[in-house]
Order: sequence, then C-alpha cells, then structure tokens
Amino acid sequence: MEINWVVVGWIIDMILNGVVWLVIAVLALLLIDITDKWTRKALKFMGKIDDWIREFVENSFEWVLKKNLNILSSIILLVILGTLSQLGIIPKLIT
Repeated sequence: MEINWVVVGWIIDMILNGVVWLVIAVLALLLIDITDKWTRKALKFMGKIDDWIREFVENSFEWVLKKNLNILSSIILLVILGTLSQLGIIPKLIT
C-alpha cells in the first residue's frame, strides 16, 4: 500500500490552519472583551462629564438671571457655549 503524501500534507495543513484560526479567534475575543470594558468605562465617564456640563450651564443661566447682567453675561455665555459647541460637547446652538 502506497502512502499518498499529497493527501497527508493536505490533512496536516488543514489541522494546522484550524489550530491557528482557533488561536486567532481566542485572542480576538479577549481583545474585544478588554475594549468592551474600556468602552463601558468611557461611556460612564462621558455621562458624568455631560451631567457636570449641563449643571454648569444651568447654574450659569441662573447666575445671569440673579445678577441681571445682560451684556457682560451674554458675551461670557456666548463664549462658553460657542466653545462647547465647537468641541462637539453640545449640539451647535449658535450658527
């Protein structure tokens, strides 16, 4: 009985490719799991920053109303809101 070395090489190649792709899949799943944790932390942090910015803007409006500083406070709020909109933190209110 003669051994067909082409078939043996093909079988060995398929087994090694399967092992290599299994290792790649495991590493990819680990990497996805790590980046998923980072993404969740980043979203929680963005939520905290968003709440802080909203509170700051609300307090700024209340301060303006209390002090009745129309022109000076309007310029300051224009600069603050313009900066926040240019950074993409809040939607562009000033166009």
